[in-house]
Amino acid sequence: MAKVAFIGLGVMGYPMAGYLKTKGGHEVTVYNRTAAKAEKWAAEFGGRAAPTPAAAAADADFVFTCVGNDDDLRSVTIGENGALSGMKAGAILIDNTTASAEVARELHAAASAKGCGFIDAPVSGGQAGAENGVLTVMCGGDEATFEKAKPVIDAYARMVGLMGPVGAGQLTKMINQICIAGVVQGLAEGIHFGKKAGLDIEKVVEVISKGAAGSWQMENRHKTMNEGKYEFGFAVDWMRKDLDIVLTEARRNGATLPVTALVDQFYGEVQQKLGGNRWDTSSLLARLEK
Repeated sequence: MAKVAFIGLGVMGYPMAGYLKTKGGHEVTVYNRTAAKAEKWAAEFGGRAAPTPAAAAADADFVFTCVGNDDDLRSVTIGENGALSGMKAGAILIDNTTASAEVARELHAAASAKGCGFIDAPVSGGQAGAENGVLTVMCGGDEATFEKAKPVIDAYARMVGLMGPVGAGQLTKMINQICIAGVVQGLAEGIHFGKKAGLDIEKVVEVISKGAAGSWQMENRHKTMNEGKYEFGFAVDWMRKDLDIVLTEARRNGATLPVTALVDQFYGEVQQKLGGNRWDTSSLLARLEK
C-alpha cells in the first residue's frame, strides 16, 4: 500500500481515484477545485479530501493529476499551493491529463528540481473505460520511474506502456486522437450514405463490423448515431482541445495531417452551427444530416 494523492475529480478522475483506493488498496487523498465533489468522493470511497493540491500531495508517494488542459495542469502543480510545493523528495508525479508534450517536459524539469520523478501518462478509453477500470495508459519517462509507478497505475488500467522519454506519452495520445478523428468521420459518412441509399443500418453494421471496416467506434457508437443521439461519450469541446494540441505539434515537427485538420474544422461546425459543444464526438453525423 502506498500513500497516493489524486488531483482532479472529473468524469475520468473520480472513478480512477476510486480504483486506486478500492482495487489498489492505497491510502488516497483527493483534491478538486469544487470542494464538494472531493468531499463526496471521500465519503463514498473512504479516503480524505484536502483543501489544496499541496496539502493533498504532502507526504504522498505518488501524486496523480487529471485536469482539463495545460494551464489547468500548471495551476495545480507549479502554481500557488500547487502539488509540487507539497511533494517530498523521491515522490513521483503522474499526469493523466491529455496535454502538450511541451508542458510534460516543463513539469519534468520542475519535478526534477524538487528531487521528484515525473511520468506523463494520458489515457484512452473514455468515461466507460475509467468507470470500469480498463483504461489504456500511454507513458513517457525514464524506465526506473515507470517501473515504480506502473503497479500503482495498474489499479485503473488494462494496458500500461512506456512509450519513450518524457513527452512520449502525450505524443502517443496525439496519434490516438488522429486515428479516432479519421475513423469517426468515416463512420459518419458510411451511416449517412447507407441511410440515403435506403439500407437498414443495423443489418449493414452487423455484417461489415466483422470485416476490415470494423472498429471500436462502429461497435459502440453506430446505434446511437443512427438514432441521432449524441450524449454517450467524449465531448466535442474536449476533442477540439486535443486536436488543437495535435495540430500545434504537427506544425512544430513538420508532420502533414490534412484529414485531421479537416475533421477539426468539421467539429468546429458542430460547435458553431449546431451548438453541439457537449455532444459526443460521433456527432459528426449530425453535421452531414443538418
